[in-house]
This record gives sequence, C-alpha cells and structure tokens, in this order.
Amino acid sequence: MAADQRPLNEVVFLTVAEVASVMRVSKMTVYRLVHSGHLPAIRVGRSFRVPEQAVHEYLRESYVGVETA
Repeated sequence: MAADQRPLNEVVFLTVAEVASVMRVSKMTVYRLVHSGHLPAIRVGRSFRVPEQAVHEYLRESYVGVETA
C-alpha cells in the first residue's frame, strides 16, 4: 500500500454539498469536476461521495501563487 493511500475504513467521504461548501463553489461545479474526472468520486445509489483527501489534493494542485516583484 502506498504512503498516500489509507485503508478504506479510514477514508472520510464527503457529499457533493459538503465538497461545494469546502471549496466555496456551487454543487454544479462539483458535479462538473466529478464528471470530467478532475475530482475522483464513488457513486452511492444516485449520489456521489468524494474522498476528503482528494478535495484537499485538488485544491493544493490548483493553487496559483502570486509572485511578488
């Protein structure tokens, strides 16, 4: 098992609404990220659950720093 992977029973899954709240975007934006493959998710019935760590990784990778002169 890789260092960045956890046992499934330790993974915290967030709903689309929770992800939208964390990222401060709309639920539709989260659905677009999931459907485009930019944000991994699992399907539970008719809804999606996103691993909390995936949200943090996405935000970290998407961060655009401002360079100072």
